Amino acid sequence: MSPFGPLLSLLSLLRRPAVWRHAALALLALCVGGAARAQTAIVIGGALRMDNDAVWQRIVEEAGGPGRARFAVLATAAANPELSAQLIVDALQRHGARAEHIPVAPRLEGADLQKNLHDPALIARIRASNAVFFSGGAQGFIVDTLQPGGRRTEMLDAIWEVYRRGGVVAGTSAGAAVMSRVMFRDALNVMEVMRGTMRDGHEIDQGLGFVGAELFVDQHFLKRGRIGRMLPLMLAKGYRLGLGVEENSAAVIRGSRVDIIGGRGALLVDLRDARSDPSLGMFNLRGARLSYLDHGDRHDLRTGVTEPAPRKTAAGAPVPMRASLGGGAPSQSGPVDTFQRDILGDNRIVQAMTELLSSPAAEVRAMAARIRPDATGDRDRTGFVFRLYRGRDTQGWIDAEGGAQDVTLLDVRLDVRPVRLPDPGGG
Repeated sequence: MSPFGPLLSLLSLLRRPAVWRHAALALLALCVGGAARAQTAIVIGGALRMDNDAVWQRIVEEAGGPGRARFAVLATAAANPELSAQLIVDALQRHGARAEHIPVAPRLEGADLQKNLHDPALIARIRASNAVFFSGGAQGFIVDTLQPGGRRTEMLDAIWEVYRRGGVVAGTSAGAAVMSRVMFRDALNVMEVMRGTMRDGHEIDQGLGFVGAELFVDQHFLKRGRIGRMLPLMLAKGYRLGLGVEENSAAVIRGSRVDIIGGRGALLVDLRDARSDPSLGMFNLRGARLSYLDHGDRHDLRTGVTEPAPRKTAAGAPVPMRASLGGGAPSQSGPVDTFQRDILGDNRIVQAMTELLSSPAAEVRAMAARIRPDATGDRDRTGFVFRLYRGRDTQGWIDAEGGAQDVTLLDVRLDVRPVRLPDPGGG
């Protein structure tokens, strides 16, 4: 029997009615796209540079490599879908993939959204792909279009087919936000989330769930201080693990393994031992674990084991952070950096963790505080104290030949408690 017999049989199905064509395209993708790895979600933290070859090349490799990777690009979230899609298509093609724009977006000029959303030909093109890429923009557009009222459309079913048969689903910014079963929809003010403003259908919504039910992901994470909104959501929705991916960086998630690539890194939040006191009436937390995973680091979500990037090893052994930076034993004299810098500022949470592990300080404290009038003119003066300290398993590594920012930090403990801020007007 000819080795091309099965392939010729599949091709013959393409001449039959639409239902047969859809099945044939899916099977054909399996035959010619077998190099794609099993169910890979790529969460990109937003602001992905077009010259970030490490991320773009890895995306293509995960989808089968140059010549085999075939991407369906959806700029559903974008304000300018044609431009966003074209930039993504160009970047993927420069790295050896085939990519095409699937024109399904509320802001796509001259297009009939509902007609395109249910077009059998467009749905078939997605099924024939082995990877899907979601652009940035407004994540509400993605779920409202592909999953209106929480119900999957046929196009979303096709995307899930690609994923389940071993394909790749990648997304940047808004495209990353939809990866969880729950997502932030419209929560630009981190402090308001900490103060309790977190309503279903407004600040939060149902995501598409590609990373599974147990992991929450967020984007633009360190740049925008989004640790302050991740923690309350995780408590409210029962998440144990959260992963906040920084801009121009990505987390490649396949099964329980997470590889961090790109410009900076990601913050892993573990609430397995955390406790909250409901009697306080405001968000509070004790015993959270924070780990900063740098580019090149690998982490197993099931076992909790982290492998630092090879550049942070000397003769095969990790380079301890304290020894590299000349830190001594922890002091019992008290914390440093108390209330001096805003913990929600750009990269401040990682800077505080680094300071803890590289200095003699017993703990590091910082504030999250904003005083703004509410709709009635009253001022909400609730702030939050973040206390970072060591546990028995807290450790860190550094690239001995790199800069002080090139670090891996594991299992730093965090407590958060609400405090009443003084009235700047004296009232």
